Amino acid sequence: MNFTRRLRAIQRKNRSLVCVGLDSDPAKLPVSLRGTPDAVVEFNRRIIEATKDLVCAYKVNLAFTESLGEDAWPVLQRTLRCIPGEIITIGDAKRGDIGNSSAMYAKVLLELHRFDATTVSPYMGFDSVAPFLARPDRGAFILAVTSNPGARDFQYLTVRGHPLYETVVRTVRTWNTKKNCGLVVGATRPKELQRVRALAPDLPLLIPGIGAQGGDLESAVRYGCDRRGELAIINASRSVLYASQGDDFAAAARAGALTLKDEINRYRREFFRKRL
Repeated sequence: MNFTRRLRAIQRKNRSLVCVGLDSDPAKLPVSLRGTPDAVVEFNRRIIEATKDLVCAYKVNLAFTESLGEDAWPVLQRTLRCIPGEIITIGDAKRGDIGNSSAMYAKVLLELHRFDATTVSPYMGFDSVAPFLARPDRGAFILAVTSNPGARDFQYLTVRGHPLYETVVRTVRTWNTKKNCGLVVGATRPKELQRVRALAPDLPLLIPGIGAQGGDLESAVRYGCDRRGELAIINASRSVLYASQGDDFAAAARAGALTLKDEINRYRREFFRKRL
């Protein structure tokens, strides 16, 4: 089964477009866990256990795990083992290098860690992305429009009468021969999100920026979903992970994820007449 079909399957089964971002910062863990052995793994495990029936995906920000030093690999491996196999796992690494280097990055992320998908920068062209697209059941989310202020330094430059990000979108569509390409578009860019969906009606969109970053959820659903009200992956990280600093953090995370899921589905019913 190709990646896009796998994504549709879990979105339909769990009736959810929610992705929880596991950006677990040791300094922000509940006080009861800080300084304890396996604190990050235990935090991640309890978040996953509390939310796994409410999500379609988990996104692991590699910056947070790699910052753990020699503990990074076992923490990541043990975290991934907590995630049910049908739920999409995304390694948020934003890789993209010359062919040989990208092949090794793809091996680490897709074969050794066995992520279902990764985030990839397209700046160096197709040969830097190709290793992440080699397997139809593994996906790559290519950066199109990001939420950070510096996005305008390059992504909005005019190329042949259009913003550069539109060229990226059009090019990625030609790479999608195995139905495993997706795009990253920040929720804080609703007009651009609408344009990207118009240019790529059948590609999955990973949409970060909801919650702490202030992205508009209604716009993310309305403009991010395909015509079936699917294929948008709406990511929330801090607003779910740190919903409580107390021992009830897992229950608070579940409540936050459930509220997000219900609100998304309300918009899906409104905009796409989706039966949920």
